Amino acid sequence: MTINDKTFVPFIAADAIQQRIVELAGQINQTYADKTPLIVVVLNGAFLFAADLMKRLTIPCEITFIRVASYTGTQTTGQLKEILGLTDQIEGRDLIVIEDIVDTGLTICDVCEQLKAKNPASLAIATLLFKPKALKKPVELQYVGFEIENQFVLGYGLDYDGLGRNTDEIMVLAS
Repeated sequence: MTINDKTFVPFIAADAIQQRIVELAGQINQTYADKTPLIVVVLNGAFLFAADLMKRLTIPCEITFIRVASYTGTQTTGQLKEILGLTDQIEGRDLIVIEDIVDTGLTICDVCEQLKAKNPASLAIATLLFKPKALKKPVELQYVGFEIENQFVLGYGLDYDGLGRNTDEIMVLAS
């Protein structure tokens, strides 16, 4: 697939993504069996992952959406924009933040710091993709779909300049 000036090739197949989501949902269902967590979805990238994950959760849960951004093109800016859209009361709630990808860790750490300031009972992070070699700030991830190398990926919610989110597989930038 070519978008603007970049070519992307298949990386993680749709069936592998769905199988891993079933496994992650099983872990979450077990951990939160006696709780009603608030699922906090980081838009735009995590919307497909969150939708497929939610379909497999058997626990009672609520969902809300927030927006942040730290990417321009294929490079992270490292600067978090303000969290937008969090209107739910989170004090005393068990939160599960759903993220598409954790690379530098800067965005998710800033999001979690802002959420922790509102005194939730607990906070867990579920990310579809994790790039441990790109990490600049330590972060504790409770649910990780796939650990990947520090490559630019696209599809299944992840974009390149706003395009390419609408695939059921994940692609990687061709070298």
